[in-house]
Amino acid sequence: MSEAAPVVEMTDISVEFPGVKALDDVHFRMFPGEVHALMGENGAGKSTLIKALTGVYPIDAGTIVVAGSERRFRGTADAEEAGIATVYQEVSLCPNLTIGENLMLGHEVRGPLGINWRATNAAAAEMLAKLGLEGLDPRKPLASISLGVQQLVAIARAMVIDPRVLVLDEPTSSLDANEVETLFAIMRRLRDQGVAILFVSHFLGQVFAISDRVTVLRNGRRVGEHLTRELDRATLISEMIGKDLELLESLGSASMEHAEEHPAEAFLVATGLGRKGSIDPTDVELPRGAVIGFAGLLGSGRTELARLLCGADKADAGRVSIKGEEVALSSPVAALGRRIAYSTENRRDEGTIGDLTVRENIILAVQAKRGWLRPLSRAEQDQIVDKYMKAFDIRPADPELLIKNLSGGNQQKVLLGRWLATDPELLILDEPTRGIDVGAKAEIQEAVVDLAQGGVTTVFISSELDEVVRLCERIIVLRDHQKIAEITNGPEVTTQTIIDVIADHGTDRDADPSAPTEATSS
Repeated sequence: MSEAAPVVEMTDISVEFPGVKALDDVHFRMFPGEVHALMGENGAGKSTLIKALTGVYPIDAGTIVVAGSERRFRGTADAEEAGIATVYQEVSLCPNLTIGENLMLGHEVRGPLGINWRATNAAAAEMLAKLGLEGLDPRKPLASISLGVQQLVAIARAMVIDPRVLVLDEPTSSLDANEVETLFAIMRRLRDQGVAILFVSHFLGQVFAISDRVTVLRNGRRVGEHLTRELDRATLISEMIGKDLELLESLGSASMEHAEEHPAEAFLVATGLGRKGSIDPTDVELPRGAVIGFAGLLGSGRTELARLLCGADKADAGRVSIKGEEVALSSPVAALGRRIAYSTENRRDEGTIGDLTVRENIILAVQAKRGWLRPLSRAEQDQIVDKYMKAFDIRPADPELLIKNLSGGNQQKVLLGRWLATDPELLILDEPTRGIDVGAKAEIQEAVVDLAQGGVTTVFISSELDEVVRLCERIIVLRDHQKIAEITNGPEVTTQTIIDVIADHGTDRDADPSAPTEATSS
């Protein structure tokens, strides 16, 4: 890593939208042959900075210098011409084409009769081999490989233009541990070839494992640039959120203190609840005002059990009692009538409706519960929307914005507001903090503690075991679609306790205790 001359230098960058200054006098630089992590909360300006660098957004003030030449990008083609390639979080490939066709799209080898597919596939194979992906056959359909491997193909496609700068926006969000290691091997290989890599991730463990330098944004301004080897986790988190780490850790203390105080009577009791091919018969007891964690590896049955408890899937075994009365939870609407709300892990496809406004997304569940023949008045809508936008500091504070234009963390807060507006007695949160920044996570975790203190029972499902241990008074551990243990939380319980429980019930190839942890795992 050389500090002789930056390959990218952005100086006094400002970008404004109506009512919002997304970037304010930001300085940012990258050097050849380094992995540079860009960190910050959702809404801090990371995406805007990337889009300014890649020509998606014009800048209102400042200068961008690439390889010593000042550039004024009028679009993404200008940025690509300057040697800047981008791979976004959502894989933008064509599943109906082959791997080679996707990789070489727009850069096919042409002959006198049109595209020379033999030469094009050979060029694709050569590029895959350069990145250590020689095991992929460019003639195979893209749809035949996993989403994680498709992400690696997208990176290979970006490298076809031989860029000076490679921007990777949340590239690991869809990857398992082995695929992350493959990606990191590719990144190290490119770094050693002199490519500057801009890496955006919410996974702190990954940032510390792969990056050479870190720049931190907060509220549209740069608050720090550090060599990663000189940076500790607590300093990074404090810069990102503007709060001390101790404030986050105090949430666990508040949760445990409440666990000792709340009454033990059950809100919901499930006995032998199961669904063939989905989850083995399981006993679950959810006390009033408790925070109960579901923990386990991906595919362990956490979501499947949650979906039975909220009527999203219909059980074919067992029974459920609510407040001592046996009930049939035949649908989410039936569950909502019993004051059970479920926030799905699939925020994009099953949670938010991107082409509706923030207002419409927040009131959706209340309107469904009330019935579509009795529409909420505008005054009722305003009261609900204003309450939860203020409670969760949803930004931008404009309820008429389309929700798809909000950051992931703010979308998640809209979803939480939607379900709280139904006044639930049981709230099931499936991966409520996945893919969002540490500040938004802290706000959601704080909301869970407050709900418990207000008597709401919460099921909290998270792949981040630190979150589960911090918030939950009891933890149901699942593996291979069955409940294998139930742990009462206490000072002696750690993430390693849960990992050991899973491991003691058999070897699981997917278990990787050393896998990188997300930003709130501090």
